[in-house]
Amino acid sequence: MTTSPTDLAGADGSSGAVTPDRFQLDAFAAIDDGRHVVVAAPTGSGKTLVAEHGIDRMLDSGRRSFYTTPVKALSNQKYRDLCRIHGSARVGLLTGDNSINADADVVVMTTEVLRNMLYTGRPLDDLGLVVLDEVHFLQDTYRGPVWEEVIVHLPDSVQLVCLSATVSNVRDLTDWMTDIRGTTDAVVESTRPVPLESRYFVADRTEHRLHLMPVFVGGGPNRKAISLDESAIRRPRAGGRGGDRGDHRRSRRGNPRSSKSTTGTRRLAPPGGVETVERLDDEGLLPSIYFIFSRAQCDEAAQAIVDAGIHLIGPAEATEIDRLVAERLHELDDDDREALEVDRFVRRLHHGVAAHHAGMVPAMKETVEACFAAGLLRVVFATETLAVGINMPARSVVIEKLTKYTGDGHERLTPGEYTQLTGRAGRRGIDEVGDAVVLWSPWVRFDEVAQLASSSSFHLRSAFRPTYNMVANLVRRHGRDDAERLVSLSFAQFQADRDVVRLEARLDRLRGERKTKRHEARSPYGDIDEYRSIRSEERRERDRNRQASAGEMRGALARLKPGTVIGLRTRHHRGPVVVVATAHRRSGVHLTVVNKSGDTMRVTGDDFDEPPVAIGRVDLPRNFGPHRNDHRTQVAKRLRSARLDRQSSDQNRDTGASRRGHRSADELDVARDPDLRSRLDAASRADRLDREIADIGRRVASKQGSLRRQFDAVLDLLDDLGHLDVEAWSLNEGGRLLTGVFHECDLLVVEALQDGLLDGLGPADLAAIVSCVVYEHRSPEPPAPPWFSSKDVRRRWTRLEAISEDLRARERSVELTEHRAPDPTFAAIAHAWVAGEGFSEIVESEDLTGGDFVRTMRQLIDLLRQLSGVADDPGVRTAAAEAAQSAFRGVVADSGTVGITDEPSGDDS
Repeated sequence: MTTSPTDLAGADGSSGAVTPDRFQLDAFAAIDDGRHVVVAAPTGSGKTLVAEHGIDRMLDSGRRSFYTTPVKALSNQKYRDLCRIHGSARVGLLTGDNSINADADVVVMTTEVLRNMLYTGRPLDDLGLVVLDEVHFLQDTYRGPVWEEVIVHLPDSVQLVCLSATVSNVRDLTDWMTDIRGTTDAVVESTRPVPLESRYFVADRTEHRLHLMPVFVGGGPNRKAISLDESAIRRPRAGGRGGDRGDHRRSRRGNPRSSKSTTGTRRLAPPGGVETVERLDDEGLLPSIYFIFSRAQCDEAAQAIVDAGIHLIGPAEATEIDRLVAERLHELDDDDREALEVDRFVRRLHHGVAAHHAGMVPAMKETVEACFAAGLLRVVFATETLAVGINMPARSVVIEKLTKYTGDGHERLTPGEYTQLTGRAGRRGIDEVGDAVVLWSPWVRFDEVAQLASSSSFHLRSAFRPTYNMVANLVRRHGRDDAERLVSLSFAQFQADRDVVRLEARLDRLRGERKTKRHEARSPYGDIDEYRSIRSEERRERDRNRQASAGEMRGALARLKPGTVIGLRTRHHRGPVVVVATAHRRSGVHLTVVNKSGDTMRVTGDDFDEPPVAIGRVDLPRNFGPHRNDHRTQVAKRLRSARLDRQSSDQNRDTGASRRGHRSADELDVARDPDLRSRLDAASRADRLDREIADIGRRVASKQGSLRRQFDAVLDLLDDLGHLDVEAWSLNEGGRLLTGVFHECDLLVVEALQDGLLDGLGPADLAAIVSCVVYEHRSPEPPAPPWFSSKDVRRRWTRLEAISEDLRARERSVELTEHRAPDPTFAAIAHAWVAGEGFSEIVESEDLTGGDFVRTMRQLIDLLRQLSGVADDPGVRTAAAEAAQSAFRGVVADSGTVGITDEPSGDDS
């Protein structure tokens, strides 16, 4: 049943034969020869066909295949795809929500499920192939290590097919895999199956025009777009977001043209959602995915199309939409439909638009996906989560702005993120070109848009780190030497070692340059270092005097009255002057003075090394006016004849060197060196090289042992807590619990179990407490005060918080990343749901979207099921199992169902 060119379905999902592309044939050959392969190619190019070829070979040989994905939604989609190809009897699915035909010839699962299989020691003797889809996720901070654990721990007999977005250092990955698993081919395709054209969309409110223009013309940035952008009136946004202001400042520094355009002549603005959709429709650029990095704004944009009375589809499409809605949302009862505002959702669909984001329940998101794939929708307003794996190709993609809020601040899109988003533009076999439309922004200049659109730099960096669960499983399954070796086999260590080689080579070059500069800095006239040291001390002393006397200076200037004579030594004047006026400004006191020649000058505290002292006084003419020549002449005449305190005047002229009692730098012999300036420049460069060499040295030392230090730190902390015995290299009871808990707060969960924190609780109360380590409040608004069903449950929350604080302090002390602190915000919701309260009542009474509720509840169910299997206390096991079962109902259970439809989904890898 091995795939041949005539068997392959079109990558757009259409049936019929298609000739494989060159990169696919290269990947087929690697698989046929028994080699591992990493396929890095743009979205929609047909990477999944490579995976299917490998699966076909395993089916022919009687061996099993696993297809892993980073998210459950993608696992569900791939399960449906493979069922259509091979039949549901031969395909299984394993996620946290579903276990369907787990012993099938082909099993789709999330990567975490496979990792857990490896750690629990499940036999995999009949496994021949593992597909790791979206393998570039190994750089994800939290989930990334899972991919590396799988690659390292899979049996040597298993062949790997890794599918990735285009990355610039894919050969680093294949070199690493070759080192640890055997020969691995890198198959790279950089050409998109549908060419991409980047466009720039600007609303000119001054001329009431919309400009939709190409980003590139003649191989370079569009000069008309540059000119239009530079004409914009750009003013700092008062009280604006810090991240946006930071972007604006960086763009001004990075663009030499921007200095003349900070205040322009045109009032430019990002086009609104309605006018953007209308223009796309006029240009024939629909269907489109419109990326907005805000759930609420996605909903608002979709509703705005409806409110504007724009109908993008006809009655026939609306009828088919109703069929799909009935098919996918039939499990929702009337109350749930009302809470989820299904009627408004359907009304938007009837206009040909929809929102798609994590705040929606899965059934509604899947309805949007099905309608879009069937060509029934023209615009979907989506957050970036849509760019991960889900198959929804479009004629065009719109990116509202190139910055997004991450929870910690605003960050620019990376080239990889931009490529991921724009990968949806262009339907293979339908469109000759796909369009990526970027809207104008006051915070991002056009040349930065062009740079991002032309960038192909997507460097893959490992996020691997030893976790508590990983270390406990290594101790359980391996000796110390083997455990340390397995940690050292990580991609992170491979990259660190390569970085060390590069850094060492750079150190050699820098040391050679430093030696040359030190030689150039030598002077036959004397010691350059002595000269620099004295000069530096003189500068420091002047700075100290200025800083120490800033307040004294302001006070001294403020005390000077008109008619007072002071000594002044500046670049333009040396000698006595008469103060004729004082002015108090925010920047300090400003003096107007007249010298012996009758000239008027303005001086401030910056013109004095020390606070000025009075050295005499003259009488000013009555009704003195500094702008009258006769008055200034009289003052100058009186100054020339005034009796002055010469001792005070000389005191103002004392140099720092004379006060120190030794020569100034300019009095040294080396100051006569005609090449002094170039020698000083060489010495300064050598100093900078010293600092750079020291910094690189620290980086080398850090990289050489960073993973080993983290591994040892985890071991020491677990030993200190009594969960394992490092000397005996064995697990204690806490360590054995830890091997079965797969969660980002795994150690906190084990600490709570061993503390007895969960003992004696009923299912609803247990769910409430466990939810505290699952839920994370991310809204900028403060959460509501937590509610607990009893004083006992509240005391247990307080105890959990204290355990967490103690554990975080221990993690800080050994320089480990602190676990996320528990959050009680979801406790009342978890209690109510497990106790049997309805979904509509909960969502209506809480500031929570349906999607957030379902996602958090599914995570809670997953952890409860783990506790039901690992807890020592029988009561905890029973309560956890009952809580998980009670929670798996209604919209939560419906979100985990997987149907098999006849609609082809094509390739979206």
